[in-house]
Amino acid sequence: MENKKQLSPEEMSEFYFEFQAVMGITKHMGGLRATEELIKLCSINKDKYVLDVGCGLGRTVCYIAKRHGCRVVGADISERMVDRSRERAKKESVKGGVEFRVGDALNLPFEDATFDAVIEESVTAFVGDKQRAVNEYVRVTKLGGYVGLNECIWIKAPPPGLAEYMFRIMGAKFPAPDGWKEVLEGSGLRDVVARTYKIRALDQWANEIRQLDFREHLRAWCKFLFLLIKSPACRRFSKEALRIPKNIFDIFKYFGYGIYVGRK
Repeated sequence: MENKKQLSPEEMSEFYFEFQAVMGITKHMGGLRATEELIKLCSINKDKYVLDVGCGLGRTVCYIAKRHGCRVVGADISERMVDRSRERAKKESVKGGVEFRVGDALNLPFEDATFDAVIEESVTAFVGDKQRAVNEYVRVTKLGGYVGLNECIWIKAPPPGLAEYMFRIMGAKFPAPDGWKEVLEGSGLRDVVARTYKIRALDQWANEIRQLDFREHLRAWCKFLFLLIKSPACRRFSKEALRIPKNIFDIFKYFGYGIYVGRK
């Protein structure tokens, strides 16, 4: 008999990421344009040593290594994500200079002052202690190096139900635009740049589709259907996700993202 116990927010968040790993889908707001902006603001070039925290499926790591020719390390708390990242690097023939490690954003497995730039895309919102996480990013960054975040924000205060729904499904808490800037400044970073953007639902959907070819997209949905059949946790997660507030389609009136970069 299937366990009817409702998943806790922590379990929902954990399953959300494992679900993405199995499906082969990860996402961040703004797509490739936002990634390029982060790269530019962090002065990443062929001479830099870069860490991508919460690398997911390794897309950004592989992109930076191929486009800019520098050494890049991807770290993710999910061993499955790390395995998928290694598969991607092999598939894309990314040679040398790329490494993937299992690592927690709150306790990165690297020595102090190791990297010229530490970046992350839609990761720290899922961490309970955001200040501690950014302090950890700063710890492993060289003096004069950069820490850069692409993170979701509430452009303006959302109506009742929307913020609660996002937390219930993903375990993420998104601050107002100034919130991330305050966290970076609280870590001791200087010259903090903060750029915020609204985004349309169709634009975000198009960004996500561009990351997958048709076969990848088809395989992802086949895996989802397989999970629904085989996994009670997946069914409970899906049931929770379908408890959608009536104003969910207004979310992009309130939701956006920001690029935040500071120098150590």
